Amino acid sequence: MSSAIKSSAMLDSHLIHPTAIVHPQAQLHPTVRVAPYAIIGSQVKIGANTIVGPHAVIDGCTEIGSNNQIFPGAAIGLEPQDLKYKGANSLVKIGNNNQIREYVTINKATEEGEATVIGNDNLLMAYAHVAHNCLIGDEVIIANSVAMAGHVCIESQAVISGVLGVHQFVHIGKMAMVGGMSRINRDVPPYMLVEGNPAKVRSLNFVGLKRRGLSPGDLRQLKKAFRILYHEGLTLESAIAKLDLLEPSQQIQNLRHFLQASSSDGRRGLISGKNK
Repeated sequence: MSSAIKSSAMLDSHLIHPTAIVHPQAQLHPTVRVAPYAIIGSQVKIGANTIVGPHAVIDGCTEIGSNNQIFPGAAIGLEPQDLKYKGANSLVKIGNNNQIREYVTINKATEEGEATVIGNDNLLMAYAHVAHNCLIGDEVIIANSVAMAGHVCIESQAVISGVLGVHQFVHIGKMAMVGGMSRINRDVPPYMLVEGNPAKVRSLNFVGLKRRGLSPGDLRQLKKAFRILYHEGLTLESAIAKLDLLEPSQQIQNLRHFLQASSSDGRRGLISGKNK
């Protein structure tokens, strides 16, 4: 065990409230704060300066990095809501600088050696549910009462508005925005704004892209890509081929890769555009 991580028996008592239950085998950095009535299980590892709020439950084989704030009532690392789960010692891995708000639930993966993964600098608002085997990148915002089914992947810097459901195995692309109260049952391409029930691609995520600092040139290329995909009536294969004629950029490359991957086996396919 690293010298920077200590068992609960070695921690400074003034940082652990006396009503909290921390298993003696749990590994917590000495700067971790644990509030009243929180429960931390035997296989949990928590990094420096993380705060665990009142009545939070962290169990299972769960690794949490540094500078996270876990708010009251959050439940992390418990068994998945998956009938295929047979007691495997699967994982939850959470990075650094995340805010996990009140009553968020993050379930561990289903099979042995698999993981539910959350990256860095994310905000998960109250009552969000992250199901088994989900993968969330960095700088993602997930608003209140978002329910993600198993194996959902949300790429970095996406924004998911409140009170919506995401179907299992759906992928949501980088810097995409999903409008509130939508039903997301297919893949959301990067850089797009999706909204509705049934949800459709409505436009580029102009506001989000500008806030992320994309240059005017990058925005022009994405506008051209949007017209190719949603206004020219092309098949997906023909549209992807036409994207190759655009001026190369990281965004066009990411978009092209996402579109190709979404049509592969095991994926749910792309959400439709407003004119389709």
